Amino acid sequence: MGQQWLKLALIVAVLVALGGDLVDGEEKTILVKTVKGKKVCSQGWECPYYSQFCCNQTISDLFQTYQFENLFSKRNSPVAHAVGFWDYRSFITASIMYQPLGFGTTGGKYMQMREIAAFLGHVGSKTSCGYGVATGGPLAWGLCYNKEESPMQSYCDDSDKYKLIFPCAPGADYYGRGAIPIYWNFNYGYVGEALKLDLLNHPEWVSENATIGFQTAIWRWMTPIKEGQPSAHDVFVGNWKPTKNDTDAKRAPGFGATMNIMYGNLVCGQGDIDSMNNIISHYLYYLDLMGVGREMAGPNEVLSCAEQKPFNPIESSTT
Repeated sequence: MGQQWLKLALIVAVLVALGGDLVDGEEKTILVKTVKGKKVCSQGWECPYYSQFCCNQTISDLFQTYQFENLFSKRNSPVAHAVGFWDYRSFITASIMYQPLGFGTTGGKYMQMREIAAFLGHVGSKTSCGYGVATGGPLAWGLCYNKEESPMQSYCDDSDKYKLIFPCAPGADYYGRGAIPIYWNFNYGYVGEALKLDLLNHPEWVSENATIGFQTAIWRWMTPIKEGQPSAHDVFVGNWKPTKNDTDAKRAPGFGATMNIMYGNLVCGQGDIDSMNNIISHYLYYLDLMGVGREMAGPNEVLSCAEQKPFNPIESSTT
């Protein structure tokens, strides 16, 4: 996996350098072989190493430029705060590292599209500048931001736990940046190690390069917070089987559990609160716009985390 991951990082770096031209221009060739009795495939630049997931349709097969534009229709309005920054090409380029691992490529067509909508539902909610009477409605303003406006602190944790492995760089601030904002030096350190990028010394890259801004968000979606726990991807696509303790804590597979993993008790276990409902509303809105339909989202107990106990209780100062 290490060599394959490095290969993917190099491919993404080339695509970024080329401005994503291959995303629009190159035909994908599907290669198939059998490894240990299992069918595996690769699909050119978009799913570039052999994987069972690369035998399915890729994200660009199911989710195209016009759909991205529909979902984020107001992101380049004059009053938005990241005009001209976010685009479809950057999203697809960012996804290349994770499509062979199942991001947007798990299950059949509708599961794949539901996961894309679910992930982007988090993105839209966390980067929105929409409000009740905003033009186009409050859900049309996702990707309005690419970084926290007027941060109140530098988010440098120089405690003994982190000062040796992820020391704060002189003059660096680790406030929220990206499609799903990351905070704190240790989080920039962890995601930087995963993406083979020096984000600890250059946290600004997350809000200066849209591909990196999406990559950090996909990393959060695909990566468990703690060993032995599921990722948001796992609980959504059905890779996770709840234990008795999970059932007792009212945690169940589905969209609600993705919020539990991503935000803990900041959103979940607090009843029917606005911050939770806003994320759900973006997800349902995107399902409709993508032609899947919100009826495919499942019942409220799958959508909501209102009664779920958090996997990892957190304080608002450390997210």
